Amino acid sequence: MSNPLFRGSNICLQVFLAHYRQSPLQAGAIIVGIILAVTLLTGVRATNENAINSYSSATELLSQQAKWLITPAAQQKSLDEQRYIELRGMGINQSLAVVQGWVTDDNQQRWQLQGSDIIAAISALRTADDAASQGSPFAAFSLPLARIIAGEPLVLMSQSAAQSLAKKHLVLSGSTLEVVPVDDSFNLGNRLLVDISLAQQLLDKPGQLSYIAIFSDISHQQSAIEQWLTTEGNLSESDNGDSMKALTNSFHLNLTAMSLLAFIVGLFIAYNGVRYSLLKRKRLIIQLQQQGIMKLAIMTALGSELLLLVLVGSLVGFILGLQLSYWLQPMVSVTLEQLYGANILPGIWRWQWLAQATLLTLAAALLACSSLFVELLRQPLAQSSGQFSQQKNAHRAQKWQMISALTLALIALIFMPISQDYRITMGLLGLVVLAIPLSLPWLLVRLINAIAAISPKGLMGYQIAETKELIPPLSLAMMAMLLALTANISMNSLVGSFEVTLKQWLNARLHADLYLRPPKNQMAELQHLLSQDKQVTGIYKQWLTKTTSQHSPIFLLTRDRYSIENTTVIKAANGASNDQLWQRYFDAANTSTPQVIVSEPFAIKQKLNVGDSITVDALGNIQLIIAAIYYDYGNPYGEVIIPPALWHQAKLNTEPLSIAITYSGDFDAYGLVLQQKFALPESLIYSQARIKAQAIEMFKRTFSITQVLNTLTLLVAAIGLFSACYMLTQARMAPIARLYTLGVNRQQLTVMVTTQMLLMVLLTCLVALPTGAILGYLLIHKVTLQAFGWSIAMVWDWQAYFDVVVLALVASALAVALPLYRQTRRPLISSLQSDVL
Repeated sequence: MSNPLFRGSNICLQVFLAHYRQSPLQAGAIIVGIILAVTLLTGVRATNENAINSYSSATELLSQQAKWLITPAAQQKSLDEQRYIELRGMGINQSLAVVQGWVTDDNQQRWQLQGSDIIAAISALRTADDAASQGSPFAAFSLPLARIIAGEPLVLMSQSAAQSLAKKHLVLSGSTLEVVPVDDSFNLGNRLLVDISLAQQLLDKPGQLSYIAIFSDISHQQSAIEQWLTTEGNLSESDNGDSMKALTNSFHLNLTAMSLLAFIVGLFIAYNGVRYSLLKRKRLIIQLQQQGIMKLAIMTALGSELLLLVLVGSLVGFILGLQLSYWLQPMVSVTLEQLYGANILPGIWRWQWLAQATLLTLAAALLACSSLFVELLRQPLAQSSGQFSQQKNAHRAQKWQMISALTLALIALIFMPISQDYRITMGLLGLVVLAIPLSLPWLLVRLINAIAAISPKGLMGYQIAETKELIPPLSLAMMAMLLALTANISMNSLVGSFEVTLKQWLNARLHADLYLRPPKNQMAELQHLLSQDKQVTGIYKQWLTKTTSQHSPIFLLTRDRYSIENTTVIKAANGASNDQLWQRYFDAANTSTPQVIVSEPFAIKQKLNVGDSITVDALGNIQLIIAAIYYDYGNPYGEVIIPPALWHQAKLNTEPLSIAITYSGDFDAYGLVLQQKFALPESLIYSQARIKAQAIEMFKRTFSITQVLNTLTLLVAAIGLFSACYMLTQARMAPIARLYTLGVNRQQLTVMVTTQMLLMVLLTCLVALPTGAILGYLLIHKVTLQAFGWSIAMVWDWQAYFDVVVLALVASALAVALPLYRQTRRPLISSLQSDVL
């Protein structure tokens, strides 16, 4: 039994190979679809997993991870350096003093700077690492310790980051530092590492520490250390990046959803190629059966062929996916580092991703092709070309696809309004995404029937009637195109709407001309100078500290009364007018139940409403009543604004963190005067226009990777449409030649064939208009609101819609033009002798 099966399968494979040598485009369409699907899936997965792994691999110094952290108390911005000396005097030598912050180089690029007691730390960590002989990076690289001890201005940077520099030095805060590249295994990422004394000088934090990292297990000393710290610091165990993972979950989920969407579009293309290839070989398969080849041998050969195509496509797609991840990594790093403060390490990859992508692609391909294989098994040996049978099966498939689409849409319609978790909402959105393309063939038939009812008879009537027969062979390519068009329209709606909303919010939020954040020791002098200047028409202050509420990190802040009343855009309040709201809000500060206003992201994530009560760790156990919820698009963390009187009662920071002023003269020139007088770096003085420009730039960077993936998905669909149209037009050369023999000239034929394809694309684009609007509405008002806590007013972008329509039309026009051009170059008899689809 096994011998005939093996011989039969071998014969079939040789015949199929000869078929692909005659029609290489069919194999190419399948492999291209698989390559594109695996490329986008692998690229985004590598980017996502690398970022997530970076959170748990975040290090304090040269690949060493802390077990415990001592951080400043809620009312303080820093730790006193003396605390670190006292801690080491207590016998906890495996500890590290760290000061960190952001600095700007002479090219106005921001860098995350970290300063540490490198010499003492290396000595302690080498001891803990058993002489650094077993896998430690210290064994592979020698730090320039002698030069560091000598006080030379050196900055350590990972090799990956150093390679992107044009020069071998950096100018930070007016000081020139020599760049010393270190191996990427030290896990510096994009951070800069310098000696702690140099960092304190560059950051203008003399004698101050950001935190103290402890590398040994001090759980048995926890209570003693907490008692020693009293109110000057907090001792907490490292969470191995869990808090950062939770904070960025929604961002990575969006990227994963986009990659899966692109994967599905790529599989549509691959499935369309398999389907077309099988239909073209239907007669060949019947002939093989008539020659005595067993059905099982034919199915084994077809399965082996599909496996080989999947393996080749997955391998090429995996390699291209790693390259795509290399290109996407800088976009993700900029977003996560500047928006969330995460440290992203250089990219890594694993062979397991190739195996998983191959298995997923093979399973999806077998599932998609199973109905075609079963159909081939059941077909009788006496069956002819099967044109009528194919049309009957296509109509039956369209009916079941529409029923499936309605079922999926109904499930989403029932559960979407009650879903409160963005992960569940994304799952329901996936059902909508699947329902949209499944309904397309049925809708196209109805639309073309409506056109046929009003079209004139003759050649145009024939053209419309034949267009309906083209729907089954083109349906998969059109479904992929619809999916990509819908995703593109919806994402453009989201991005465009958010940009408009952000600009409106910035216009309301920014009321001053200049915003200044001087060092703490210069704040009093600056305030005195501003108060004496008659051209300074207003001085506005903001106090801020980082704390926790409801077990989540938040920013607790207050501003002067004018700023709170005039720059806070209220979303929901207790029904009172604005004047009454603010009067009660400020009056309640001296009562036992003070009122606060909270940001929309914080309220949504914590499921809070107006009138609810919360506690904030920095204020103790005081019950705070939520008086209002305000819009906030500038902070991924939650915010709670308290009245100034409550801030001062709690004895939090007395000096404001930042100052804003209105100025009656040339405020840009005045900003330069202040910058020179107080030796302030440019990064600490902002004009209103500069803040808006940087906010919009950050917004564009945040959505840049999403837009790139969106564009790639559309290009994948355009390639699929091109290959499908090309193969179909090539297969229709015989019917086209018969029309030519009946008196239809070449110009009429060209117009007819081109119009048929363009009509299909235009109708698909017409369907994409409402489906894209629906998907965009759900993305804006459900997913984005639940994942990020942002309310966005939907704005329709007609220009973006027309751009994607033009791309689809150009792809189909090119796909039709090439076979038609070849038809004009070949004898008429050769086209008449070809197979009829």
